Amino acid sequence: MIYLDNAATTYPKPASVQNTVQIALKKYGANPGRAGHAMSLAAAEEIYRCRTAAADFFKAPGPECVAFTLNCTHAMNYVLKGLLKPGDHVVTSSLEHNAVMRPLQKLSENGVMFTVAKVFPGDNDATLNAFRNAIRENTKLIVCTHASNVWGIRLPVERIAALGHLYNIPIVVDCAQSAGVLPIDMAESGFDYLCVAGHKGLYGPMGTGMLVTPNGSNLETIIEGGTGTSSSSMEQPQTMPDRMESGTQNMPGIAGLLAGIEFVKSRGIPNIYRHEMSLIKYLYKKLSENKNIKLYTDEPDWPYFVPVLSFNVNDLPSETVSQKLNAAGIAVRAGLHCSPAAHESMGTLKQGTVRVSPSAFTTMNEMNALVAAVHKII
Repeated sequence: MIYLDNAATTYPKPASVQNTVQIALKKYGANPGRAGHAMSLAAAEEIYRCRTAAADFFKAPGPECVAFTLNCTHAMNYVLKGLLKPGDHVVTSSLEHNAVMRPLQKLSENGVMFTVAKVFPGDNDATLNAFRNAIRENTKLIVCTHASNVWGIRLPVERIAALGHLYNIPIVVDCAQSAGVLPIDMAESGFDYLCVAGHKGLYGPMGTGMLVTPNGSNLETIIEGGTGTSSSSMEQPQTMPDRMESGTQNMPGIAGLLAGIEFVKSRGIPNIYRHEMSLIKYLYKKLSENKNIKLYTDEPDWPYFVPVLSFNVNDLPSETVSQKLNAAGIAVRAGLHCSPAAHESMGTLKQGTVRVSPSAFTTMNEMNALVAAVHKII
């Protein structure tokens, strides 16, 4: 199988990740931080190593800023529902995933308001102005994706963060498609909250994610329970990361995530980006040669895109094209990609798109096989 659905989750995982998960099931089989015996302490130490590596990777102030979650969506819900109150206003973008839009819609039922700022691909000044014009006196948060999971369009999140800080408005950034592909310096960029998927560009196992923030104590909790600390108190701990980590953690997954972070660091983010983007640029050029193929953006390139490309074949339903590619042994994603807002912005809400997303392991031969299979469908 040629796997080109890495924006959903990366496959294959590096051998180091696979091996580490297997070792963790044997070596770290005890509940981390819940006992004083040797295996429990060893498991807790491995989790701390991952926490430290993640803090260093994103240039967070310290390991206590890293709370492990099930996924990026989980982290996003922690921030949105932990920070916003009735009467608050939020600014978001026109390219958001349902991980943002559905929580905002639910919060709007309880008096939280939000405004969608239009993203202008390739024109960061216009995008920034759209965010500026959406800010109100009661705006309490800016939430936006770092890069669209449908179009690969990269938002000027550093400039948006600086804009927000002029008005004392914090920003939460959805890094599901950027972590491991783009360099992220939390301190330099002024990001207040990072929501991260561990199983995509960081090559960790599914069921891993992170909320990275020095402001976790400011969030109201949406899950309370055992943390292994302050057990005599019926109140949830105030300090990070315990405040956001109730219940037993995904020990094998976190160990695998550490191996994934180390894999990305060893390859180098610039090298991974260049490799994946060269494949997407090649694919774009090949598909653009055929008048029966619909492309919706300019040719992807730095600094306006991450390596994700969506297209359609004439008026064929995107799911039909995906099924035909699957029959040819090629795995892609079709439909709305859990991002109807992004599709509405491009007029593809009815047809959806066929999405291609490579990884560090994808080859040029696989891209050529995809092009040949698409031409066969036509």
